[in-house]
Amino acid sequence: MFFTGASGFEEGYAKKDNLEIYYRDYGPSDGIPVLLVMGLGGQLTFWPPYMIKSLQDSGYRPIAYDNRDMGLSSRFNSNPTFLSNYLKYYLNMPIKSEYKLDDMANDAVMLLDYLNIKKCHVIGMSMGGMISQILVANHPDRFFSYTQIASMVSTPNPSNGPSFKVIRLLQERAFKNASKEERIDRAVRLVSTIGMKGYNYNTDEFRNEVGQSIDRSKDDTGFIRQMAAILSTKDRIKKVSNIKTSTLIIHGDIDPLVKPKNAFHANRLISNSELLMIENMGHLIEEPVFNKFKKELIQHLDKNC
Repeated sequence: MFFTGASGFEEGYAKKDNLEIYYRDYGPSDGIPVLLVMGLGGQLTFWPPYMIKSLQDSGYRPIAYDNRDMGLSSRFNSNPTFLSNYLKYYLNMPIKSEYKLDDMANDAVMLLDYLNIKKCHVIGMSMGGMISQILVANHPDRFFSYTQIASMVSTPNPSNGPSFKVIRLLQERAFKNASKEERIDRAVRLVSTIGMKGYNYNTDEFRNEVGQSIDRSKDDTGFIRQMAAILSTKDRIKKVSNIKTSTLIIHGDIDPLVKPKNAFHANRLISNSELLMIENMGHLIEEPVFNKFKKELIQHLDKNC
């Protein structure tokens, strides 16, 4: 989803060597930090303001950031193609990428170090969940809890990954010369397909939010490089099975992008995990969907401080 309405935050760059990661610290400064790790092709502005506010109202300090190659964070230069990568994906051939999910996890650690945060909660959405799995597996002493939303522990494959309809819609995002209006139209098509049933995205308000997101970051080439990072990163099954951090797994029962079977798989692998399947939730966090798991999310954070 595309949201730009949250306000009252501090923002800036965490820097190391030639890498810059742009972040927003929503405060309050005395709240318990919650790191929000966004999914494939998502900017930090995609975290819904009602979720940010709910965390703040519960005494937490949400911190969101643009993953590398997205939003206002550092960009990379390789030029992979969507079709060739997906062909290799289906043929089980190796895929080259400029970076891996492990590198993206290191970016998050760099941000926490920059902000002098010794320990926090982490919430990962979709690809952000994959990154967060690596975080809590590699740095268990730095996280009070882990919340996984609409994610998976395996490398995507035809049995657990997106439907063909969704793949075709994702492919549209690889068209580099699309106009702003065309990009807005394809965003509406995509979220209408992967979101909750019956939710109307084709509104002036939503189209305006998408337009603001495009204005914030016109370069969308990082989407393909992030996808290459997902497809080229080895399965995390062994790593995830060693996670001891208290984990809440939230997944939609109609998710067409990351199939629900992935949530049950993660729940079996992580011994200290609870699974919460949400009725009529797709791959997004619309407000009616958030209201279905808000209570359980806050309870999960509260009991693991």
